[in-house]
Amino acid sequence: MALAALAQPTRLDAFRLLVKNEPEGLAAGDIAKALSVPQNTISSHLAILSRAGLMAAKRFGRSIVYRAELEVAAFGLVVTILAGIRFQRSAVPWLVGLYITAAYWFTASTSFANPAVAIARSFTNTFSGIRPIDLPGFIVAELCGAVIGLLATTWLLRSSPDATSLNPETKLWA
Repeated sequence: MALAALAQPTRLDAFRLLVKNEPEGLAAGDIAKALSVPQNTISSHLAILSRAGLMAAKRFGRSIVYRAELEVAAFGLVVTILAGIRFQRSAVPWLVGLYITAAYWFTASTSFANPAVAIARSFTNTFSGIRPIDLPGFIVAELCGAVIGLLATTWLLRSSPDATSLNPETKLWA
């Protein structure tokens, strides 16, 4: 559902803008102004992104501030790795490469799924950098997404006596 929500160009642009403005977030009016989109249109797009789990909203007085949910990227990477291990271990390196490449296009910069990369990005002063003060939040979001991805994938790919597997000798944890 998350990728379907990002398939629409205005929603993709709004999500990228939210990621670039992490962790503070932006009000709907600021997003509408930055994207040159009417307020009611952006509100509809933000509702779709919220239902897809890609952003969260919090009320501050009279305005609502929207923030990107970065855990989704870490979740996606863990699911990609564990499903690759389950079905074709040799495919994991190129599956991870494909996921990171795809994530590069649907987020502001890479997939925000690797704490080592987040730390390195805190040392750069480019558009893809992370302010050092925001680094702990990024790492916590990445780790939360990874744990949720691990739990969900373990549950989804569990062995079942009545299920047929593509390769019954392949173990999820080998």
